[in-house]
Amino acid sequence: MINRRRFIQAASSLPVVGGIFSPRDVEASAKKRDFFKELNVRPFINAAGTYTFLTASLMKPEVVAAMEYASKQFVPLNDLQAAVGARLASLIGCDAAMVTSGAAAALTVGTAACITGKNLEFIKRLPDIAGMKNEVIMQKSHRYGYDHAVRNCGIRFVEVETADELEKAVNKNTAMMLFFNNKDLDGKINAEQFVALGKKHGIPTFNDAAADVPPTEHLSKYTKMGFDLVTFSGGKGLRGPQSAGLLLGRKELIEAACLNCSPNSDSIGRGMKVNKEEMIGMLVAVETYLQRDSAAEWREWESRIKFLADSVATVKGITPSTHIPPIANHVPHLKLTWDKSALNLSVEDVRKQLREGNPSIEITPSSPSTPEEMTIGVWMLQPGEDRIVARRLREIFKAA
Repeated sequence: MINRRRFIQAASSLPVVGGIFSPRDVEASAKKRDFFKELNVRPFINAAGTYTFLTASLMKPEVVAAMEYASKQFVPLNDLQAAVGARLASLIGCDAAMVTSGAAAALTVGTAACITGKNLEFIKRLPDIAGMKNEVIMQKSHRYGYDHAVRNCGIRFVEVETADELEKAVNKNTAMMLFFNNKDLDGKINAEQFVALGKKHGIPTFNDAAADVPPTEHLSKYTKMGFDLVTFSGGKGLRGPQSAGLLLGRKELIEAACLNCSPNSDSIGRGMKVNKEEMIGMLVAVETYLQRDSAAEWREWESRIKFLADSVATVKGITPSTHIPPIANHVPHLKLTWDKSALNLSVEDVRKQLREGNPSIEITPSSPSTPEEMTIGVWMLQPGEDRIVARRLREIFKAA
């Protein structure tokens, strides 16, 4: 056994940085390090938006401070989840809420809740759904890249296109009806009709609205509309932790979702861990989001659009315009098109030059339906970065 004197002697020989008795020195040292440079990973100016592969948004300082506060103490995790959930539900104006490890995790544990309820035997057996409800109804036009988060629970999708088809698809195996909010204008069954059909047949309805704040009112709109479950990403417009999300809805379903999630060991959501830092960070993110001046925020985005548009207006052949997506990412974007006979450049040429320049700049991914339009998202730009983006655009276009 190492006695106290030998332990202190051994500890005193440790270097200051990394030594167990010098947390302030360790913190100061960490702040001086350029970790991305050490790892040869290049940061960029985000003129794209809140895309996960681009690390979404930057957390508000209040969120970072809250997470640092939470990192220094121990608390019972289930108690904290319940308390944070109750506070979030009160702030947003819904029946119940929980913090998840992103919106995709919310899709998984929310689906699980609709299948298992609070039946502990069922919870332990997922994704083996023998003897359980195993079908999820979804509009064909709403199928998307996050289906897997729902299929993780062992279900199969039943595709429909019309309200009549949906009613005929409902049966004793129907566990849930899933709605992708961003495709509301594409489907033949709108959100209100979808909710009404769910209530008519006693089937829980789940709305994936991950990228649908702002505007602020969307946070409460869909639960008030009657959806039984709604999810939002925490790391997009809310500017909370990128590894967190919100699941809102009926109390009994939220309670069942919690049972299907970490820290419950034998559950399908055990790997979708949310710790105290993300829970507190998500709470503060929602608080600050609800307190912000949304009108001033919108004016700032419009000002950035105008500055960028004016900066390239002198380049012959370019046509700037403002584009506001109708639902998801509902903020002003700058759209640029140009006459190829005047400017021998493709959108991908410009993207490549922006990405490889100094500093590196990322713009919004091209849409397959409009490959000749270049879109710039201004809402994730930091103060002064619109000037840098404008300069680089002028340089690229004038050189062409």
